[in-house]
Amino acid sequence: MHALVCRQPGVLELETRPTPQHGEGEALVRPLRVGICGTDYHIYEGKHPFLEYPRVMGHELAVEVLEAPDGSGFDPGEICVVNPYISCGSCIACRAGKPNCCVRIAVLGVHRDGGMASLLSLPAANLVKSEGLSVDACATVEFLAIGAHAVRRSKAAAGQRALVIGAGPIGLGVGLFAALSGATVTMMDLDPARLAVAEAIVGARTIVAGDGAREAAAAQTGGDGFDIVFDATGNARSMQGGFDFVAHGGTYVLVSVVKSSISFEDPDFHRKEMALLGSRNATSEDFQQVIAAIASGRIPIDKLITHRTTLTDAARDIALWATQKRGLIKAVIEITA
Repeated sequence: MHALVCRQPGVLELETRPTPQHGEGEALVRPLRVGICGTDYHIYEGKHPFLEYPRVMGHELAVEVLEAPDGSGFDPGEICVVNPYISCGSCIACRAGKPNCCVRIAVLGVHRDGGMASLLSLPAANLVKSEGLSVDACATVEFLAIGAHAVRRSKAAAGQRALVIGAGPIGLGVGLFAALSGATVTMMDLDPARLAVAEAIVGARTIVAGDGAREAAAAQTGGDGFDIVFDATGNARSMQGGFDFVAHGGTYVLVSVVKSSISFEDPDFHRKEMALLGSRNATSEDFQQVIAAIASGRIPIDKLITHRTTLTDAARDIALWATQKRGLIKAVIEITA
């Protein structure tokens, strides 16, 4: 089989590997679409905090089942979504129903090789029925589930005002599901073009980050601040600045992850009695919520996928898109037999 390998930061190579051997409880699948995520760009750039090289990236997957264990409920030829978070099932997080932050979690494309390959073996329990979604739609479920999970963590509700900082793909997912919760959504970004996309896709109000952002936020909220603020930037300075936009009694959700430390002013944090939440990965519940939302036509998949490439050309294109993101929302790799 062919696999795209990130050997070290800045080095991607297509190589030939043996067909993967699948163990007990595992399925052999053929990736058909692989969404390219901010995580993948961070791996390519050497900025991911939880990774060892070399690595086959790719965790946003639409796959065709080739072989599945008896009794798994999956049949050859079936098109599935992949939940890439392989959990141990026995640690404190798993016992608490939070396999998304399993102590020994192995994320496809991060802790173990992922789907930028012509074949992949993975636990059959991590396959998700696609409920008739298109192949393209299946490849968007995982990144949208990140946003759905963050919104569920926040307990967003109708009548609340939510600010999403960062209008990239994850931020758009947060914005879409915050809007579906009934919250009034504002999105903030440095790039006016991204904000125009957010307005069109999410129906969000917008604020250009930087000078004047605090004044614009005050104007939108009557000086109160936002009930819920989400940071989806992957930028430490932005994550620290987000505390300023949270209303008294409000909630701040850190969706993105960075290598560096994040600090805040304790008097402000306590004065507001702010809730600070981390949001990591997603759970089966979030995957099902996203699949239902797509199936009901509430998620504009055709507007989210803007760029396409092949496994052969992906090394060139990932290097390009890591720095040239104008017009880019979600890129996918199309893999053929």
